Amino acid sequence: MSLLTPEPGLVFWMSIAFGITLFILIKFAFPPILNAVEKRKNYVDESLVAAKKAKEELDHVKEIGESLLADTRKQQTEMIKEASKIQEQMLEDARQRAGLESEKIIGVARKQIQSEKEIALQSIREEVAKLSIDLTEKILKEELSTDKEQMKMIDRLLDEIEISSE
Repeated sequence: MSLLTPEPGLVFWMSIAFGITLFILIKFAFPPILNAVEKRKNYVDESLVAAKKAKEELDHVKEIGESLLADTRKQQTEMIKEASKIQEQMLEDARQRAGLESEKIIGVARKQIQSEKEIALQSIREEVAKLSIDLTEKILKEELSTDKEQMKMIDRLLDEIEISSE
């Protein structure tokens, strides 16, 4: 059984060796280890804070991006509506101008037709008058070719004048 129970001298020297080792570790090894662990803990904490801050900034940027995208879409829709409105207005203006221009052209054409009609009627009247005079001259020349016929015509005209004056 002596193998299982340590002797008191051995326990003493083992306790002293353990105490010296513990003292050396506490004095020289643990402070750098604890500093390294503390630095690592601080680094991890700072990294977590930075990650949280980055996530918040990313969320904020994402919200701003979505807001800008919504505003851009709204502006795009408004621009399309405005462009459609302008297009409709331009088409309506073009229709009105075309209508006014066609009415103006039709009015000018009607005036020109009326003017040409009056000129043609005047020309026809002049031609009819000329033909009437020519025809009358020919008839009178044939009827009044002799002196007797001329006297007869003069008497008849005088009688008509006397009748109309009474």
